[in-house]
Amino acid sequence: MLNKEYRIPFSQFNGLYDIVVKKDHKLRRILELIDFNFVYDELKNKYCHDNGRMAKDPVMMFKYLFLKTFYGLSDRCLVERCMTDMACKFFLGLNPEDEVIAPTTLTKFRRQRLQDVDIIDVLLKRSVQVAKDHNLIDGSTIIVDSTHSLSKSNPVPPVKMLQRLSANLRKVVYNIDETYTQKMPQKYEGNELEKEMEYIDKLVSLLTSDEKLMLHDEILEKIDFVRETVEDIKDHYTTSLDKDARIGHKSVDTEFFGYKTHIAITPDRLIVAATVTSGEKNDGKELPTLIEKTKEKLPELKRVIGDGAYAGNTNLEIANEQGIEIIAKVNTLLIEGTQIERQGFTYNKDAEMMVCPAGHMAKSKAVLRAKRSENDRMRYTFSRTFCKSCKLKEKCNAKGVVKRYCHPIQKPSQLKQLEFMKTEEFKRWSKERYKIEAKNSELKHQYGYNKADYYGIYSMKLQGAVALFTSNMSRILRLMDEKA
Repeated sequence: MLNKEYRIPFSQFNGLYDIVVKKDHKLRRILELIDFNFVYDELKNKYCHDNGRMAKDPVMMFKYLFLKTFYGLSDRCLVERCMTDMACKFFLGLNPEDEVIAPTTLTKFRRQRLQDVDIIDVLLKRSVQVAKDHNLIDGSTIIVDSTHSLSKSNPVPPVKMLQRLSANLRKVVYNIDETYTQKMPQKYEGNELEKEMEYIDKLVSLLTSDEKLMLHDEILEKIDFVRETVEDIKDHYTTSLDKDARIGHKSVDTEFFGYKTHIAITPDRLIVAATVTSGEKNDGKELPTLIEKTKEKLPELKRVIGDGAYAGNTNLEIANEQGIEIIAKVNTLLIEGTQIERQGFTYNKDAEMMVCPAGHMAKSKAVLRAKRSENDRMRYTFSRTFCKSCKLKEKCNAKGVVKRYCHPIQKPSQLKQLEFMKTEEFKRWSKERYKIEAKNSELKHQYGYNKADYYGIYSMKLQGAVALFTSNMSRILRLMDEKA
């Protein structure tokens, strides 16, 4: 139950805060800048107001999350620090002699109270409003880019995962019916995924044909789990404890397993919009969402600065309709329109390779020279290993077991953008793009955003929301000092 009338009792030791926590302390200044009671308004529907045990104050619980990111601490280390740090207790609204929460309480708050809340937009909206109230933000321009965060769990080779699951399934069957030791198909012990999946099909077919075995819930559960894993492998090839994480690519030779956060900042280095996706998502496709979220807070938006990933034909058309300039260089190979978009292929500008609808990157590319008056074509060849087991292989119309994708190397259709790239205005604004690289570095190294703390995209969104909000509040303090 949530107590609306909760008040901190008076303590004779509260005078210590005036001595220990100076007026220029960051946490005291943040409390003066923003009223954290907005957290109560956002979460009040998550609590019962007239029944049950009294809950911890949601405002105080959110402040714990803020401190966790602000100081870069684990839950347990945060609680230990709050026991003795007077500045933390002052920020939390506790008396000097009050007890702090248990670390498990913070875990429950994250899981139970913040579900179904668009926490990123809520926190960014509040911090941007603080900046607007103090005239610290330029709302006419944003700089966009994505930063990656590694998953808490490493991917497991799909062959090894299937072999482990099939072994567990056989063990359960043998405990119920020992005669199956002579009936089982010859198990596969190699490293070829296709052959392992063929063995799984034979094993499942054999067991499901026995009506007596199908009466045992334990066997049915194992079979369902094996089938789900096979479908997951066909979908994105990787297996891991983190079901939402995916493999993304930073270059031809560099990949990561985790998530992407697509960020929009102003030239003042304040974050105004963000979205969190799995690692394989294309940067350019998130631009319309970032523009929409930004215009909700900054209606005067006039230009967007980014790299070549955001200069696709679709983005240019959307920006043109809204009267927004795109400060991004057109890549002659980044022809997003018509054919590529319909088939679901995207172009990774960092690796300079095509990515298929299943999220796999091409392994090689080659130029096919034109015959007579036709244009040259670029051909991308995908991995035989991926294509043989992918559930989209029929949709891709792969010849044999390998997909080869070709598209013409044309002169860019974005003639207007090419002309704009020659202007002094374009060159001047392009020099501002470095600021978002510095912001990404700050988030990773100062606020622990280089790796996910928990499993799942929901947890990644929560971690991102608090990190982005903390970064904004620290930046606002810095801008106020510079202005003063």
